[in-house]
Amino acid sequence: MSDEVTSWLARNALPLSSLTAGMPTADLQPLKSVLDGVRIVGLGEATHGTSEFFRLKHRLLEFLVEEMGFTVLAMEASASAGPAVDAYVRQGVGDAAQVLAGLGFWTWRTREVLGVIEWMRAYNRGRPEGQKVRFVGIDPQRCDRSLAVVGSFLRKVAPDREAGLLSTLRVLADAYPGSQPDPQRRLVRDAEELLAFLRGHGPGAADAIRHTRILLQAADLVTRARQHTVFAARDRFMAEAVEELLDDPSTRIALWAHNGHIAKSRHGDAIPAMGQHLHARYGDAYYALGLLFGSGSFRARRMWPGPWSRPRAGAPVANRVGPARPGTVEAWLAAASPGDHLVDLRSAATAPKAVREWLNGAHHMRSFGAMVPRWSYRFNVSPATLAEEYDGLAYVAVSTSSQPLSAS
Repeated sequence: MSDEVTSWLARNALPLSSLTAGMPTADLQPLKSVLDGVRIVGLGEATHGTSEFFRLKHRLLEFLVEEMGFTVLAMEASASAGPAVDAYVRQGVGDAAQVLAGLGFWTWRTREVLGVIEWMRAYNRGRPEGQKVRFVGIDPQRCDRSLAVVGSFLRKVAPDREAGLLSTLRVLADAYPGSQPDPQRRLVRDAEELLAFLRGHGPGAADAIRHTRILLQAADLVTRARQHTVFAARDRFMAEAVEELLDDPSTRIALWAHNGHIAKSRHGDAIPAMGQHLHARYGDAYYALGLLFGSGSFRARRMWPGPWSRPRAGAPVANRVGPARPGTVEAWLAAASPGDHLVDLRSAATAPKAVREWLNGAHHMRSFGAMVPRWSYRFNVSPATLAEEYDGLAYVAVSTSSQPLSAS
């Protein structure tokens, strides 16, 4: 390892005094200058099952909202079920655990994410509507709520058409991307027919139309055959959901998603990421913060390899990982500053040549999704060119498994 690079990383590390929300924020104050002019902060994560990542994002969200005027938490979660969470955090409608479960992903049914939702409700209580922080799901998956909204509208205005317009689309309640490849794209055509029908019913159909657009995107993902195009379309749809929020010039967004989604270039040099779309449109007003860890455990489902693969089978379990291998980004960060810390990579514009070359070089960093391959997951890494993909990195020394609310 280059002493010049590790010395720069150590000098520019912002030590985190705590990962726990509600603690004093003296250590976070430098972020006010780092994020000056930023409208979207991408809060990444190397795993979907690390307690420390969720706790740190909770703490950063509080700071962004309370001290920097951020107004929205947008999450890699069901766009269909997002309004129910938003109704809870803004008006107290429903139950926190139930609306969280409604998002449809086991990854978010945790004590840590519940704490985020409950804090948002507490923050909003008693505030004028225009000063409340919002919740928005941006992922066009898990569409049972959209089917319910559209079905209810059809029963009021055209009960004789409900079955014909919705029968084939009901599979979108829980079908996952790429699960029903169809070159004819029949589900897409059915969703387009429904959308055209609803557009003829005036302003009263606005909510049903919004949910039908979610169904149309879900149908697009479900019927795609190639994994590459499925993932590319999903990231594009999520970026479009964020862009729609930013039509309001007062909106500032904390964006919660995996590192692979918030990166400013491509997943593994292959798939255009959500963050790439946002960076292309908003430039430096988008800040991508990747979250990495040293060692420990995280929750994920395990897949059997080869023809025995059953990607949706099995409960999430703790997966243990030792210290990062030499040469990985995590190993560099640990060598420079072994404790929990942040480092702003934009400040490297005036760094020594060796540092700039390192940031523009090819490296590897850990990356784990909601599912990992049995046995070999410990070796999962993704290629990374830090200068192209991230504006900053957060490093937590030890990862522990997220805490489920119930059996998932």
